Amino acid sequence: MSTPITVVPVPRALAIPMSFGAGLTHRGMVREHNEDSILTDPSGRLWVVADGMGGHRNGAEASDIVIDCLEQIHDEDEPLIALNAQITEANRRVMQRSAETGGDTMGSTVVAMIVERGVAYVVWAGDSRAYLLRAGRLRLLTTDHTLIQSLLDRGEIDPDQAEGHPEAHIVTRAVGGGQEIEVENILVPLIPGDRLMLCSDGLPRCVYEYSIGAVLQAAPTPEACCAALISEAMRAGAPDNVSVIVVDLVLA
Repeated sequence: MSTPITVVPVPRALAIPMSFGAGLTHRGMVREHNEDSILTDPSGRLWVVADGMGGHRNGAEASDIVIDCLEQIHDEDEPLIALNAQITEANRRVMQRSAETGGDTMGSTVVAMIVERGVAYVVWAGDSRAYLLRAGRLRLLTTDHTLIQSLLDRGEIDPDQAEGHPEAHIVTRAVGGGQEIEVENILVPLIPGDRLMLCSDGLPRCVYEYSIGAVLQAAPTPEACCAALISEAMRAGAPDNVSVIVVDLVLA
């Protein structure tokens, strides 16, 4: 007689969720060209938003370089090591390309995320952002690398003064901003029902966070969510390029 086997089911709340998502990018209502680039992964693992700087040709090329480098990450690579290594390589390539074109300004902000075994590994430089919607509550996961954020952190200005500040566009970290790049990272344990969003600064510049949260809460799918957020930005005038990626966590 065979020995009986006891199988203890994993509670659904503790099960590792699967990820799937979608992304959209738009030039906005004012800019003639789109300098943003995005990377969406059909496998649900790797997601990137890159916001190019330096004018159409240079900005678009810089954000494309960021995407090209991050696309080289393999499924077996350790997430944080791979993300940091490829962003460092992108920085080297953007700096090299800038030198080849006579030293013209060329750079890109980046927010990149790997979702693996129920954890989001988020790495960023600049003011592209990552958010988490959980149980109806929207949480900003990243901190902007901008002059305004530095002034706020040091208490030199208050939030009211930050609104409409003439130096609001100045970023303090970017791919291509110097020989060395310093990125920041966060690890976020995920549960079924979570919804993640990556975006360029063109979205929060013209759409209030409470409106972003309402759309993330209401839209039934990542595709519908991206379309609704882009539409919200268009209705608000979209003075900059707008890019959005939305990723849902569900049980298989």
